[in-house]
Amino acid sequence: MEFKDYYKILGVGKNASQDEIKKQYKKLLLKYHPDKNPNDSSAEGKFKEVAEAYEVLSDPEKRGKYDNLGSSWNNFSQSGRSAEDFDWSQWFASQQQQRKARSQSSNREFGDMFGGGGAGVSDFFEKIFGGGFSGRSSYRQTPKRGKDYHTDIEISLEQAFKGASVMLSIDSQKIDVKIHPGIIDRQTLKISKKGYPGANGGQRGDLIITVHVKDHKRVERKNDDLYVDVPLDLYTAILGGETKISTFSGKLNLKILPGTEQGKVVKLSGQGMPRYNLPTKRGDLYVKFNINIPKDLTDKEKELFAELKKLRQYN
Repeated sequence: MEFKDYYKILGVGKNASQDEIKKQYKKLLLKYHPDKNPNDSSAEGKFKEVAEAYEVLSDPEKRGKYDNLGSSWNNFSQSGRSAEDFDWSQWFASQQQQRKARSQSSNREFGDMFGGGGAGVSDFFEKIFGGGFSGRSSYRQTPKRGKDYHTDIEISLEQAFKGASVMLSIDSQKIDVKIHPGIIDRQTLKISKKGYPGANGGQRGDLIITVHVKDHKRVERKNDDLYVDVPLDLYTAILGGETKISTFSGKLNLKILPGTEQGKVVKLSGQGMPRYNLPTKRGDLYVKFNINIPKDLTDKEKELFAELKKLRQYN
């Protein structure tokens, strides 16, 4: 059986006071806590060792017995004899039936902490001290934070422009999620303590929401800028005038200069998407004109266009 050096595990001297032992124990407990070391089996093992060492060294009776055993073990080791010859039986805990019951209880406590499996105390601890924890160690009572809950929601580009409110039902909780104007596609939001419940009085995890912004059939978004195609009749394109365009914030009157060409792009500063968490600042709106060529002309219209053609040719 392997001898456990509890002083070395806690990183304290053999003459360490109870305050020093407790302080070091808390430090190591935080360092190796499962929440800070997910899926790290080595950290989990150290966490258990630290709890076991503190259970012994924080209890004057157990510590006294352990120190006596340690002295005997050191003297035996220095004699040069084989470790297999050491007489462990004189140090084994009495009341075998009680030890068995306490050991089973301890196994459950360790198992509860790490999600089951009966990890248990070490063979050394069980045989020397009977296996049960007295309750001095806060190991079994350490609060465990709940897992984060991940979900997705989908909103329109107009909702991303104006902001929105989406009601979610998560683990029997009704949660009103506020979407701020200017949110981008696949942006994540975190709502604290709205995830899965914790264990042993630990706080809930967080709610992590990934927001998906749907494409718009008419408006294209590039960062904080918006792009839109606007139809323009031939006569206004030639002569100039005004046209109305619809935006997410309402209708705008747009002045058209005479001789506007097909595909001409006009920038409207500050008419694009609001910047996330800075709603007073906005990107730009780019308007591209698509000139409609009249079809199904009447005889009179054809005649007038023919006259215009002649005038252009003469000039």
